[in-house]
Amino acid sequence: MPLISQYFIQYRTRLYATFGRSMVIAFLAIIVTTSVLVSSLMFFFGSAPPTSISMASGPKESSYYRTAQRYKDLLAKQGVKVNIIETDGSIDNLQRLLAPNSKIDVGFVQSNLPPNTDVSKLMSLGSISNQPLFIFYRGKRKTFLTEFANQRMWLGPDGSGNLFLSESLLNIAGVKNVENPAIKALDTAEQAADALLKDEIDAIFIMSESTPSGLIKKLYSRPDIHLFSFDQADAYIRNSKYLSKLTVPEGLFDLKLNVPVQDTVLLAPSLELIAHPTLHPAISDLLLDAAKTIHGRAGRLRNAGEFPSLQEHAFEISPEATRYFQSGKGYLYATFPFWLASWMSRLLAVILPVLLLLIPALKMIPSLYRWRIEFRINRWYGLLQPLERDIFQQPISSDKRIELLEHLNQMEAGINNIKVPTAYASQLYGLREHISFVRQHLMGRTLAL
Repeated sequence: MPLISQYFIQYRTRLYATFGRSMVIAFLAIIVTTSVLVSSLMFFFGSAPPTSISMASGPKESSYYRTAQRYKDLLAKQGVKVNIIETDGSIDNLQRLLAPNSKIDVGFVQSNLPPNTDVSKLMSLGSISNQPLFIFYRGKRKTFLTEFANQRMWLGPDGSGNLFLSESLLNIAGVKNVENPAIKALDTAEQAADALLKDEIDAIFIMSESTPSGLIKKLYSRPDIHLFSFDQADAYIRNSKYLSKLTVPEGLFDLKLNVPVQDTVLLAPSLELIAHPTLHPAISDLLLDAAKTIHGRAGRLRNAGEFPSLQEHAFEISPEATRYFQSGKGYLYATFPFWLASWMSRLLAVILPVLLLLIPALKMIPSLYRWRIEFRINRWYGLLQPLERDIFQQPISSDKRIELLEHLNQMEAGINNIKVPTAYASQLYGLREHISFVRQHLMGRTLAL
Protein backbone atom coordinates (compact mmCIF):
# COMPACT_ATOMS: atom_id res chain seq x y z
CA MET A 1 0.00 0.00 0.00
CA PRO A 2 2.76 2.58 0.77
CA LEU A 3 4.33 1.79 -2.63
CA ILE A 4 0.99 2.42 -4.37
CA SER A 5 0.57 5.68 -2.46
CA GLN A 6 4.08 6.73 -3.50
CA TYR A 7 3.36 6.09 -7.18
CA PHE A 8 0.05 7.94 -6.89
CA ILE A 9 1.74 10.97 -5.34
CA GLN A 10 4.43 10.99 -8.04
CA TYR A 11 1.81 10.73 -10.78
CA ARG A 12 -0.29 13.48 -9.23
CA THR A 13 2.78 15.72 -8.91
CA ARG A 14 3.56 15.24 -12.62
CA LEU A 15 -0.02 16.08 -13.55
CA TYR A 16 0.05 19.24 -11.43
CA ALA A 17 3.40 20.22 -12.93
CA THR A 18 1.99 19.84 -16.46
CA PHE A 19 -1.60 20.97 -16.14
CA GLY A 20 -1.78 22.90 -12.88
CA ARG A 21 -4.68 22.65 -10.46
CA SER A 22 -7.32 24.18 -12.71
CA MET A 23 -10.62 22.39 -12.00
CA VAL A 24 -12.07 23.55 -15.31
CA ILE A 25 -9.33 21.80 -17.29
CA ALA A 26 -9.50 18.72 -15.08
CA PHE A 27 -13.26 18.38 -15.43
CA LEU A 28 -13.05 19.00 -19.18
CA ALA A 29 -10.47 16.25 -19.57
CA ILE A 30 -12.56 13.85 -17.46
CA ILE A 31 -15.78 14.59 -19.35
CA VAL A 32 -14.19 14.24 -22.79
CA THR A 33 -12.32 11.06 -21.91
CA THR A 34 -15.34 9.47 -20.22
CA SER A 35 -17.65 10.36 -23.12
CA VAL A 36 -15.28 8.87 -25.68
CA LEU A 37 -14.75 5.70 -23.66
CA VAL A 38 -18.46 5.19 -22.94
CA SER A 39 -19.35 5.79 -26.60
CA SER A 40 -16.62 3.38 -27.67
CA LEU A 41 -17.83 0.67 -25.30
CA MET A 42 -21.43 1.12 -26.44
CA PHE A 43 -20.33 0.82 -30.06
CA PHE A 44 -18.13 -2.19 -29.29
CA PHE A 45 -20.91 -4.20 -27.69
CA GLY A 46 -23.77 -2.75 -29.75
CA SER A 47 -22.15 -3.52 -33.09
CA ALA A 48 -21.52 -7.18 -32.33
CA PRO A 49 -23.10 -9.56 -34.86
CA PRO A 50 -26.03 -11.55 -33.46
CA THR A 51 -25.40 -15.08 -32.28
CA SER A 52 -28.72 -16.31 -33.65
CA ILE A 53 -31.02 -15.51 -36.59
CA SER A 54 -34.44 -16.68 -37.76
CA MET A 55 -34.87 -18.11 -41.26
CA ALA A 56 -38.26 -18.56 -42.96
CA SER A 57 -38.12 -21.78 -44.98
CA GLY A 58 -41.14 -23.70 -46.22
CA PRO A 59 -43.26 -26.74 -45.31
CA LYS A 60 -41.55 -29.51 -43.45
CA GLU A 61 -40.01 -32.14 -45.76
CA SER A 62 -39.90 -29.60 -48.62
CA SER A 63 -36.64 -28.76 -50.36
CA TYR A 64 -36.79 -25.26 -48.82
CA TYR A 65 -36.85 -26.74 -45.35
CA ARG A 66 -34.02 -29.14 -46.16
CA THR A 67 -31.98 -26.28 -47.62
CA ALA A 68 -32.56 -24.23 -44.46
CA GLN A 69 -31.21 -27.16 -42.46
CA ARG A 70 -28.00 -27.02 -44.48
CA TYR A 71 -27.67 -23.29 -43.78
CA LYS A 72 -28.24 -24.05 -40.11
CA ASP A 73 -25.47 -26.64 -40.03
CA LEU A 74 -22.94 -24.40 -41.80
CA LEU A 75 -23.63 -21.31 -39.68
CA ALA A 76 -23.51 -23.40 -36.49
CA LYS A 77 -19.86 -24.11 -37.25
CA GLN A 78 -19.25 -20.35 -37.00
CA GLY A 79 -21.11 -20.03 -33.71
CA VAL A 80 -24.34 -18.61 -35.17
CA LYS A 81 -27.60 -20.42 -34.42
CA VAL A 82 -30.25 -20.51 -37.16
CA ASN A 83 -33.83 -20.88 -35.96
CA ILE A 84 -35.77 -22.41 -38.86
CA ILE A 85 -39.35 -21.17 -39.13
CA GLU A 86 -41.66 -23.61 -40.92
CA THR A 87 -43.95 -21.74 -43.35
CA ASP A 88 -46.33 -22.35 -46.24
CA GLY A 89 -43.74 -21.26 -48.80
CA SER A 90 -42.44 -18.26 -50.70
CA ILE A 91 -45.46 -15.92 -50.43
CA ASP A 92 -45.86 -16.73 -46.74
CA ASN A 93 -42.14 -15.99 -46.23
CA LEU A 94 -42.55 -12.63 -47.96
CA GLN A 95 -45.55 -11.69 -45.83
CA ARG A 96 -43.68 -12.59 -42.66
CA LEU A 97 -40.66 -10.52 -43.69
CA LEU A 98 -42.92 -7.54 -44.50
CA ALA A 99 -44.91 -7.79 -41.27
CA PRO A 100 -44.45 -4.89 -38.80
CA ASN A 101 -41.89 -5.75 -36.13
CA SER A 102 -40.97 -8.86 -38.10
CA LYS A 103 -38.97 -11.41 -36.16
CA ILE A 104 -37.73 -13.06 -39.37
CA ASP A 105 -34.17 -12.11 -40.35
CA VAL A 106 -33.94 -13.88 -43.69
CA GLY A 107 -36.11 -16.07 -45.87
CA PHE A 108 -36.45 -17.82 -49.22
CA VAL A 109 -38.61 -15.79 -51.62
CA GLN A 110 -39.22 -16.45 -55.30
CA SER A 111 -38.84 -13.64 -57.81
CA ASN A 112 -42.49 -13.97 -58.87
CA LEU A 113 -44.28 -11.53 -56.56
CA PRO A 114 -47.94 -10.59 -56.23
CA PRO A 115 -48.69 -7.34 -58.09
CA ASN A 116 -48.45 -4.03 -56.22
CA THR A 117 -46.33 -5.55 -53.45
CA ASP A 118 -44.09 -2.94 -51.85
CA VAL A 119 -40.76 -4.62 -51.18
CA SER A 120 -38.72 -1.43 -50.81
CA LYS A 121 -38.03 -2.26 -47.16
CA LEU A 122 -36.35 -5.56 -48.03
CA MET A 123 -33.04 -6.38 -49.69
CA SER A 124 -31.84 -9.34 -51.72
CA LEU A 125 -28.59 -11.10 -50.96
CA GLY A 126 -28.76 -12.58 -54.45
CA SER A 127 -30.36 -15.44 -56.35
CA ILE A 128 -29.47 -18.86 -55.01
CA SER A 129 -31.21 -21.17 -57.50
CA ASN A 130 -33.82 -21.53 -60.19
CA GLN A 131 -37.15 -22.99 -59.13
CA PRO A 132 -38.65 -24.83 -62.10
CA LEU A 133 -42.35 -25.50 -62.26
CA PHE A 134 -43.13 -29.17 -62.97
CA ILE A 135 -46.51 -29.89 -64.51
CA PHE A 136 -47.32 -33.59 -64.36
CA TYR A 137 -50.49 -34.76 -66.10
CA ARG A 138 -52.39 -37.82 -67.29
CA GLY A 139 -53.82 -38.56 -70.73
CA LYS A 140 -52.56 -37.69 -74.15
CA ARG A 141 -49.48 -35.48 -74.48
CA LYS A 142 -50.13 -31.77 -74.45
CA THR A 143 -48.24 -29.04 -76.27
CA PHE A 144 -49.95 -25.86 -75.06
CA LEU A 145 -51.03 -24.74 -71.63
CA THR A 146 -54.46 -23.91 -73.05
CA GLU A 147 -55.08 -27.64 -73.34
CA PHE A 148 -55.49 -27.75 -69.56
CA ALA A 149 -58.70 -25.75 -69.76
CA ASN A 150 -61.51 -27.43 -67.80
CA GLN A 151 -59.04 -29.97 -66.40
CA ARG A 152 -58.98 -31.02 -62.76
CA MET A 153 -55.78 -29.27 -61.59
CA TRP A 154 -54.00 -28.89 -58.27
CA LEU A 155 -51.97 -25.67 -58.41
CA GLY A 156 -50.19 -25.67 -55.07
CA PRO A 157 -50.83 -25.04 -51.36
CA ASP A 158 -52.12 -21.73 -50.05
CA GLY A 159 -49.43 -19.18 -49.25
CA SER A 160 -46.94 -20.71 -51.66
CA GLY A 161 -45.11 -19.27 -54.63
CA ASN A 162 -46.12 -22.52 -56.32
CA LEU A 163 -49.80 -21.49 -56.31
CA PHE A 164 -49.11 -17.90 -57.32
CA LEU A 165 -46.90 -18.91 -60.29
CA SER A 166 -49.34 -21.58 -61.48
CA GLU A 167 -52.26 -19.15 -61.46
CA SER A 168 -50.14 -16.45 -63.15
CA LEU A 169 -49.15 -18.72 -66.04
CA LEU A 170 -52.72 -19.93 -66.52
CA ASN A 171 -53.90 -16.32 -66.58
CA ILE A 172 -51.28 -15.42 -69.21
CA ALA A 173 -52.49 -18.37 -71.30
CA GLY A 174 -56.10 -17.33 -70.83
CA VAL A 175 -57.05 -20.49 -68.95
CA LYS A 176 -59.58 -20.00 -66.18
CA ASN A 177 -59.23 -22.44 -63.35
CA VAL A 178 -62.57 -23.46 -61.88
CA GLU A 179 -61.90 -24.18 -58.23
CA ASN A 180 -62.89 -27.63 -57.13
CA PRO A 181 -63.43 -27.85 -53.36
CA ALA A 182 -62.23 -31.44 -53.28
CA ILE A 183 -59.01 -30.56 -55.09
CA LYS A 184 -58.57 -27.38 -53.02
CA ALA A 185 -58.74 -29.53 -49.91
CA LEU A 186 -55.53 -31.31 -50.89
CA ASP A 187 -53.07 -29.58 -48.58
CA THR A 188 -49.76 -31.08 -49.70
CA ALA A 189 -47.98 -32.06 -52.88
CA GLU A 190 -47.92 -35.66 -51.65
CA GLN A 191 -51.71 -35.76 -51.37
CA ALA A 192 -52.03 -34.17 -54.81
CA ALA A 193 -49.58 -36.67 -56.34
CA ASP A 194 -51.50 -39.59 -54.85
CA ALA A 195 -54.72 -38.17 -56.31
CA LEU A 196 -53.03 -37.87 -59.71
CA LEU A 197 -51.80 -41.46 -59.58
CA LYS A 198 -55.31 -42.61 -58.65
CA ASP A 199 -56.77 -40.68 -61.59
CA GLU A 200 -58.76 -38.47 -59.22
CA ILE A 201 -57.27 -35.31 -60.79
CA ASP A 202 -55.80 -34.61 -64.21
CA ALA A 203 -52.72 -32.50 -63.48
CA ILE A 204 -50.60 -31.13 -60.66
CA PHE A 205 -48.34 -28.08 -60.71
CA ILE A 206 -45.48 -28.51 -58.24
CA MET A 207 -42.25 -26.76 -57.28
CA SER A 208 -39.49 -27.77 -54.94
CA GLU A 209 -40.68 -25.36 -52.23
CA SER A 210 -43.64 -27.64 -51.48
CA THR A 211 -42.38 -30.99 -52.77
CA PRO A 212 -40.80 -33.71 -50.62
CA SER A 213 -37.67 -35.34 -51.96
CA GLY A 214 -38.37 -38.33 -54.16
CA LEU A 215 -41.87 -37.22 -55.16
CA ILE A 216 -40.82 -35.89 -58.57
CA LYS A 217 -38.89 -39.11 -59.24
CA LYS A 218 -41.95 -41.11 -58.24
CA LEU A 219 -44.06 -39.23 -60.78
CA TYR A 220 -41.72 -39.24 -63.77
CA SER A 221 -41.06 -42.96 -63.36
CA ARG A 222 -44.72 -43.71 -64.14
CA PRO A 223 -45.28 -44.33 -67.87
CA ASP A 224 -48.87 -43.04 -67.68
CA ILE A 225 -47.74 -39.68 -66.22
CA HIS A 226 -46.20 -37.03 -68.49
CA LEU A 227 -44.08 -33.96 -67.80
CA PHE A 228 -45.30 -30.87 -69.64
CA SER A 229 -42.82 -29.04 -71.89
CA PHE A 230 -43.26 -25.29 -72.36
CA ASP A 231 -42.75 -25.09 -76.11
CA GLN A 232 -43.93 -21.46 -75.90
CA ALA A 233 -41.46 -20.67 -73.12
CA ASP A 234 -40.03 -17.57 -74.83
CA ALA A 235 -43.50 -16.08 -75.16
CA TYR A 236 -44.22 -16.63 -71.46
CA ILE A 237 -40.88 -15.08 -70.53
CA ARG A 238 -41.69 -11.99 -72.61
CA ASN A 239 -45.01 -11.71 -70.76
CA SER A 240 -43.32 -11.79 -67.34
CA LYS A 241 -40.16 -10.27 -65.93
CA TYR A 242 -39.09 -12.96 -63.51
CA LEU A 243 -38.96 -16.22 -65.47
CA SER A 244 -36.10 -18.04 -67.11
CA LYS A 245 -36.03 -21.11 -69.36
CA LEU A 246 -34.51 -24.43 -68.36
CA THR A 247 -34.02 -27.29 -70.76
CA VAL A 248 -34.10 -30.80 -69.32
CA PRO A 249 -32.12 -33.03 -71.70
CA GLU A 250 -33.61 -36.31 -72.84
CA GLY A 251 -32.89 -39.06 -70.31
CA LEU A 252 -31.61 -36.67 -67.61
CA PHE A 253 -33.79 -38.06 -64.82
CA ASP A 254 -33.38 -41.72 -65.76
CA LEU A 255 -31.06 -42.85 -68.55
CA LYS A 256 -32.24 -46.45 -68.34
CA LEU A 257 -35.91 -45.58 -68.74
CA ASN A 258 -35.07 -42.57 -70.93
CA VAL A 259 -36.98 -40.07 -68.76
CA PRO A 260 -37.87 -37.61 -70.10
CA VAL A 261 -38.29 -39.16 -73.53
CA GLN A 262 -37.35 -35.89 -75.23
CA ASP A 263 -35.80 -32.54 -74.38
CA THR A 264 -38.27 -30.81 -72.07
CA VAL A 265 -38.47 -27.06 -71.51
CA LEU A 266 -39.41 -25.80 -68.05
CA LEU A 267 -40.11 -22.28 -66.78
CA ALA A 268 -38.51 -21.16 -63.56
CA PRO A 269 -38.47 -18.07 -61.38
CA SER A 270 -35.32 -17.54 -59.36
CA LEU A 271 -35.18 -18.15 -55.65
CA GLU A 272 -33.68 -15.26 -53.69
CA LEU A 273 -32.30 -14.91 -50.21
CA ILE A 274 -34.24 -11.95 -48.83
CA ALA A 275 -33.38 -10.01 -45.68
CA HIS A 276 -33.93 -6.71 -43.92
CA PRO A 277 -31.43 -3.88 -44.59
CA THR A 278 -30.50 -4.05 -40.90
CA LEU A 279 -29.00 -7.52 -41.28
CA HIS A 280 -25.48 -7.41 -39.86
CA PRO A 281 -22.81 -7.38 -42.60
CA ALA A 282 -20.95 -10.25 -40.94
CA ILE A 283 -24.11 -12.40 -40.98
CA SER A 284 -24.67 -11.45 -44.63
CA ASP A 285 -21.18 -12.74 -45.43
CA LEU A 286 -21.82 -15.98 -43.54
CA LEU A 287 -25.06 -16.57 -45.42
CA LEU A 288 -23.40 -15.95 -48.78
CA ASP A 289 -20.52 -18.23 -47.84
CA ALA A 290 -23.08 -20.91 -47.04
CA ALA A 291 -24.93 -20.18 -50.30
CA LYS A 292 -21.72 -20.77 -52.27
CA THR A 293 -21.21 -24.10 -50.56
CA ILE A 294 -24.83 -25.22 -50.92
CA HIS A 295 -25.75 -23.85 -54.36
CA GLY A 296 -22.40 -23.33 -56.06
CA ARG A 297 -21.85 -26.88 -57.23
CA ALA A 298 -23.18 -28.27 -60.48
CA GLY A 299 -26.55 -30.02 -60.38
CA ARG A 300 -28.97 -31.55 -62.80
CA LEU A 301 -30.53 -28.19 -63.54
CA ARG A 302 -27.64 -25.80 -62.88
CA ASN A 303 -24.02 -25.29 -63.87
CA ALA A 304 -21.15 -25.06 -61.42
CA GLY A 305 -20.69 -21.50 -60.16
CA GLU A 306 -24.01 -20.34 -61.60
CA PHE A 307 -25.33 -19.59 -58.11
CA PRO A 308 -25.37 -17.58 -55.96
CA SER A 309 -25.54 -14.61 -58.33
CA LEU A 310 -26.54 -10.95 -58.37
CA GLN A 311 -29.62 -11.27 -60.54
CA GLU A 312 -31.79 -8.31 -59.63
CA HIS A 313 -35.53 -8.71 -60.04
CA ALA A 314 -38.13 -7.03 -57.83
CA PHE A 315 -35.79 -6.69 -54.85
CA GLU A 316 -32.93 -4.25 -54.62
CA ILE A 317 -29.57 -5.95 -54.16
CA SER A 318 -28.02 -5.41 -50.74
CA PRO A 319 -24.86 -3.24 -50.76
CA GLU A 320 -23.21 -5.85 -48.58
CA ALA A 321 -23.98 -8.54 -51.15
CA THR A 322 -22.61 -6.34 -53.94
CA ARG A 323 -19.41 -5.81 -51.96
CA TYR A 324 -19.14 -9.54 -51.25
CA PHE A 325 -19.50 -10.53 -54.92
CA GLN A 326 -17.06 -7.84 -56.05
CA SER A 327 -14.27 -8.22 -53.50
CA GLY A 328 -15.20 -11.12 -51.23
CA LYS A 329 -15.06 -11.06 -47.47
CA GLY A 330 -12.89 -8.60 -45.60
CA TYR A 331 -9.34 -9.60 -44.66
CA LEU A 332 -10.17 -10.36 -41.03
CA TYR A 333 -13.16 -12.60 -41.79
CA ALA A 334 -11.28 -14.33 -44.58
CA THR A 335 -8.25 -15.01 -42.37
CA PHE A 336 -9.51 -15.65 -38.84
CA PRO A 337 -12.39 -17.62 -37.29
CA PHE A 338 -15.68 -15.75 -37.32
CA TRP A 339 -15.80 -14.98 -33.58
CA LEU A 340 -12.21 -13.72 -33.52
CA ALA A 341 -12.62 -11.68 -36.73
CA SER A 342 -15.80 -10.12 -35.32
CA TRP A 343 -14.03 -9.17 -32.09
CA MET A 344 -10.99 -7.78 -33.91
CA SER A 345 -13.02 -5.77 -36.44
CA ARG A 346 -15.05 -4.13 -33.68
CA LEU A 347 -11.92 -3.48 -31.66
CA LEU A 348 -10.29 -1.74 -34.61
CA ALA A 349 -13.49 0.18 -35.27
CA VAL A 350 -13.32 1.43 -31.68
CA ILE A 351 -9.58 2.04 -31.36
CA LEU A 352 -9.09 4.05 -34.54
CA PRO A 353 -11.78 6.68 -33.82
CA VAL A 354 -10.61 6.88 -30.20
CA LEU A 355 -7.05 7.52 -31.30
CA LEU A 356 -8.19 10.05 -33.90
CA LEU A 357 -10.18 11.91 -31.25
CA LEU A 358 -8.18 11.49 -28.08
CA ILE A 359 -4.67 12.07 -29.37
CA PRO A 360 -5.44 15.54 -30.81
CA ALA A 361 -7.59 16.28 -27.75
CA LEU A 362 -4.82 15.32 -25.34
CA LYS A 363 -2.35 17.39 -27.34
CA MET A 364 -4.73 20.30 -27.37
CA ILE A 365 -5.40 20.39 -23.63
CA PRO A 366 -1.80 21.37 -22.65
CA SER A 367 -1.81 23.95 -25.47
CA LEU A 368 -5.07 25.42 -24.23
CA TYR A 369 -3.79 25.49 -20.68
CA ARG A 370 -0.50 27.08 -21.74
CA TRP A 371 -2.47 29.70 -23.69
CA ARG A 372 -4.54 30.35 -20.56
CA ILE A 373 -1.44 30.88 -18.41
CA GLU A 374 0.22 33.07 -21.03
CA PHE A 375 -2.98 35.06 -21.44
CA ARG A 376 -3.08 35.80 -17.70
CA ILE A 377 0.55 36.88 -17.70
CA ASN A 378 0.29 38.86 -20.93
CA ARG A 379 -2.69 40.71 -19.51
CA TRP A 380 -0.37 42.20 -16.89
CA TYR A 381 2.13 43.06 -19.61
CA GLY A 382 -0.73 44.88 -21.30
CA LEU A 383 -0.99 47.09 -18.18
CA LEU A 384 2.76 47.40 -17.66
CA GLN A 385 3.67 48.63 -21.16
CA PRO A 386 1.52 51.82 -21.14
CA LEU A 387 2.84 52.63 -17.69
CA GLU A 388 6.42 52.20 -18.89
CA ARG A 389 5.77 54.52 -21.85
CA ASP A 390 4.46 57.20 -19.47
CA ILE A 391 7.70 56.97 -17.49
CA PHE A 392 10.09 57.32 -20.46
CA GLN A 393 8.22 59.78 -22.63
CA GLN A 394 8.05 62.81 -20.30
CA PRO A 395 9.37 64.12 -17.01
CA ILE A 396 7.14 63.15 -14.11
CA SER A 397 6.08 65.02 -11.01
CA SER A 398 6.39 63.75 -7.48
CA ASP A 399 2.67 63.03 -7.30
CA LYS A 400 2.79 61.21 -10.62
CA ARG A 401 5.75 59.09 -9.42
CA ILE A 402 3.81 58.13 -6.29
CA GLU A 403 0.78 57.26 -8.42
CA LEU A 404 2.87 55.13 -10.77
CA LEU A 405 4.62 53.37 -7.91
CA GLU A 406 1.24 52.57 -6.40
CA HIS A 407 0.16 51.05 -9.72
CA LEU A 408 3.31 48.93 -9.81
CA ASN A 409 2.75 47.80 -6.23
CA GLN A 410 -0.83 46.84 -7.04
CA MET A 411 0.35 44.93 -10.08
CA GLU A 412 2.96 43.11 -8.05
CA ALA A 413 0.39 42.23 -5.39
CA GLY A 414 -1.95 40.88 -8.07
CA ILE A 415 0.83 38.84 -9.68
CA ASN A 416 1.73 37.30 -6.30
CA ASN A 417 -1.74 35.74 -6.24
CA ILE A 418 -1.18 33.98 -9.55
CA LYS A 419 -0.49 30.27 -9.14
CA VAL A 420 1.14 28.55 -12.06
CA PRO A 421 2.64 25.08 -12.55
CA THR A 422 6.38 24.69 -12.29
CA ALA A 423 6.66 24.41 -16.07
CA TYR A 424 5.41 28.02 -16.46
CA ALA A 425 7.17 29.57 -13.40
CA SER A 426 9.87 31.21 -15.57
CA GLN A 427 7.27 33.36 -17.33
CA LEU A 428 5.92 34.58 -13.99
CA TYR A 429 9.41 35.34 -12.71
CA GLY A 430 10.16 37.19 -15.94
CA LEU A 431 7.09 39.38 -15.39
CA ARG A 432 8.24 40.19 -11.86
CA GLU A 433 11.72 41.14 -13.13
CA HIS A 434 10.15 43.43 -15.72
CA ILE A 435 8.07 45.14 -13.03
CA SER A 436 11.22 45.56 -10.95
CA PHE A 437 13.02 46.96 -13.99
CA VAL A 438 10.29 49.56 -14.55
CA ARG A 439 10.29 50.47 -10.86
CA GLN A 440 14.06 51.10 -10.92
CA HIS A 441 13.73 53.36 -13.94
CA LEU A 442 10.82 55.18 -12.31
CA MET A 443 12.89 55.81 -9.19
CA GLY A 444 15.77 57.13 -11.34
CA ARG A 445 13.68 59.51 -13.44
CA THR A 446 14.19 63.26 -13.00
CA LEU A 447 11.19 64.91 -11.42
CA ALA A 448 9.41 67.64 -13.39
CA LEU A 449 9.86 71.16 -12.10
